[in-house]
Amino acid sequence: MSYNPFEAPQLESQVTGVLSGKREDLRSVAVYQKGILICILVYVLAVFGQFALPPSARIFVGLGVLGVGLTAAVFTFLLAMKTHGTGLGILLGILCLIPCVGLVVLLIINSKATNVLKQNGIKVGLLGADINSI
Repeated sequence: MSYNPFEAPQLESQVTGVLSGKREDLRSVAVYQKGILICILVYVLAVFGQFALPPSARIFVGLGVLGVGLTAAVFTFLLAMKTHGTGLGILLGILCLIPCVGLVVLLIINSKATNVLKQNGIKVGLLGADINSI
Protein backbone atom coordinates (compact mmCIF):
# COMPACT_ATOMS: atom_id res chain seq x y z
CA MET A 1 0.00 0.00 0.00
CA SER A 2 1.41 3.38 -0.94
CA TYR A 3 1.02 6.67 0.87
CA ASN A 4 -0.36 9.63 -1.07
CA PRO A 5 0.69 12.98 0.50
CA PHE A 6 -1.91 14.83 -1.58
CA GLU A 7 -4.84 12.75 -0.40
CA ALA A 8 -7.49 14.53 1.70
CA PRO A 9 -7.48 13.58 5.38
CA GLN A 10 -9.96 10.85 6.28
CA LEU A 11 -12.56 11.51 8.94
CA GLU A 12 -12.08 9.25 11.92
CA SER A 13 -15.28 7.36 12.58
CA GLN A 14 -13.98 5.94 15.87
CA VAL A 15 -15.89 7.28 18.86
CA THR A 16 -14.98 6.99 22.54
CA GLY A 17 -17.13 5.61 25.32
CA VAL A 18 -19.07 3.18 23.11
CA LEU A 19 -17.96 -0.44 23.06
CA SER A 20 -18.22 -0.86 19.29
CA GLY A 21 -16.63 2.51 18.51
CA LYS A 22 -19.14 3.18 15.72
CA ARG A 23 -20.83 6.51 15.06
CA GLU A 24 -24.21 4.76 14.64
CA ASP A 25 -24.00 3.49 18.20
CA LEU A 26 -23.34 7.03 19.40
CA ARG A 27 -26.63 8.03 17.81
CA SER A 28 -28.30 5.11 19.62
CA VAL A 29 -26.86 6.35 22.91
CA ALA A 30 -28.48 9.75 22.30
CA VAL A 31 -31.85 8.16 21.47
CA TYR A 32 -31.78 5.88 24.53
CA GLN A 33 -30.76 8.81 26.74
CA LYS A 34 -33.83 10.75 25.58
CA GLY A 35 -35.99 7.78 26.53
CA ILE A 36 -34.37 7.59 29.95
CA LEU A 37 -34.81 11.32 30.52
CA ILE A 38 -38.51 11.06 29.71
CA CYS A 39 -38.82 8.11 32.11
CA ILE A 40 -37.11 10.13 34.86
CA LEU A 41 -39.50 13.04 34.27
CA VAL A 42 -42.61 10.85 34.36
CA TYR A 43 -41.31 8.99 37.43
CA VAL A 44 -40.74 12.21 39.39
CA LEU A 45 -44.12 13.64 38.31
CA ALA A 46 -45.84 10.44 39.42
CA VAL A 47 -44.17 10.53 42.83
CA PHE A 48 -45.28 14.11 43.45
CA GLY A 49 -48.65 13.53 41.79
CA GLN A 50 -49.62 10.76 44.16
CA PHE A 51 -49.85 13.27 47.00
CA ALA A 52 -52.34 15.40 45.07
CA LEU A 53 -54.67 12.48 44.37
CA PRO A 54 -57.17 10.89 46.74
CA PRO A 55 -56.11 7.52 48.19
CA SER A 56 -58.57 5.61 46.00
CA ALA A 57 -56.96 6.93 42.79
CA ARG A 58 -53.37 6.20 43.78
CA ILE A 59 -53.58 2.71 42.31
CA PHE A 60 -53.59 4.28 38.85
CA VAL A 61 -50.41 6.18 39.64
CA GLY A 62 -48.88 2.91 40.83
CA LEU A 63 -49.79 1.21 37.56
CA GLY A 64 -48.32 4.13 35.64
CA VAL A 65 -45.09 3.90 37.63
CA LEU A 66 -44.95 0.18 36.87
CA GLY A 67 -45.24 0.93 33.15
CA VAL A 68 -42.56 3.61 33.38
CA GLY A 69 -40.36 1.19 35.31
CA LEU A 70 -40.62 -1.42 32.58
CA THR A 71 -39.91 1.15 29.88
CA ALA A 72 -36.97 2.51 31.86
CA ALA A 73 -35.60 -1.01 32.33
CA VAL A 74 -35.64 -1.56 28.56
CA PHE A 75 -33.93 1.77 27.81
CA THR A 76 -31.39 1.18 30.59
CA PHE A 77 -30.61 -2.28 29.26
CA LEU A 78 -30.16 -0.99 25.71
CA LEU A 79 -27.98 1.94 26.79
CA ALA A 80 -25.84 -0.16 29.13
CA MET A 81 -25.33 -2.69 26.33
CA LYS A 82 -23.80 0.07 24.19
CA THR A 83 -21.59 1.53 26.91
CA HIS A 84 -20.87 -1.19 29.49
CA GLY A 85 -21.62 -4.62 28.03
CA THR A 86 -24.18 -7.38 28.34
CA GLY A 87 -23.69 -8.43 31.96
CA LEU A 88 -23.96 -4.96 33.45
CA GLY A 89 -26.81 -4.17 31.06
CA ILE A 90 -28.86 -7.05 32.43
CA LEU A 91 -28.02 -6.12 36.04
CA LEU A 92 -28.94 -2.45 35.61
CA GLY A 93 -32.12 -3.37 33.74
CA ILE A 94 -33.23 -5.58 36.63
CA LEU A 95 -32.30 -2.93 39.21
CA CYS A 96 -34.53 -0.45 37.38
CA LEU A 97 -37.56 -2.48 38.40
CA ILE A 98 -36.98 -1.77 42.11
CA PRO A 99 -38.94 1.42 42.90
CA CYS A 100 -36.45 3.81 44.57
CA VAL A 101 -33.30 2.07 43.39
CA GLY A 102 -34.58 2.35 39.81
CA LEU A 103 -34.53 6.13 39.93
CA VAL A 104 -30.93 6.11 41.17
CA VAL A 105 -29.95 3.68 38.40
CA LEU A 106 -31.63 5.94 35.83
CA LEU A 107 -29.69 8.94 37.07
CA ILE A 108 -26.39 7.03 36.99
CA ILE A 109 -26.87 5.66 33.47
CA ASN A 110 -28.04 9.09 32.29
CA SER A 111 -24.82 10.59 33.66
CA LYS A 112 -22.77 7.98 31.79
CA ALA A 113 -24.62 8.72 28.54
CA THR A 114 -24.05 12.45 28.99
CA ASN A 115 -20.31 11.88 29.53
CA VAL A 116 -20.06 9.66 26.43
CA LEU A 117 -21.82 12.23 24.27
CA LYS A 118 -19.71 15.12 25.61
CA GLN A 119 -16.48 13.16 25.07
CA ASN A 120 -17.38 12.95 21.41
CA GLY A 121 -18.04 16.68 21.06
CA ILE A 122 -21.83 16.58 21.15
CA LYS A 123 -23.64 19.28 23.09
CA VAL A 124 -26.06 17.85 25.65
CA GLY A 125 -28.90 19.98 26.99
CA LEU A 126 -31.65 19.52 29.55
CA LEU A 127 -33.55 16.99 27.42
CA GLY A 128 -30.50 15.27 25.97
CA ALA A 129 -28.57 15.77 22.77
CA ASP A 130 -29.98 16.98 19.48
CA ILE A 131 -30.18 13.75 17.50
CA ASN A 132 -29.99 15.55 14.16
CA SER A 133 -26.54 16.91 15.09
CA ILE A 134 -25.03 13.42 15.29
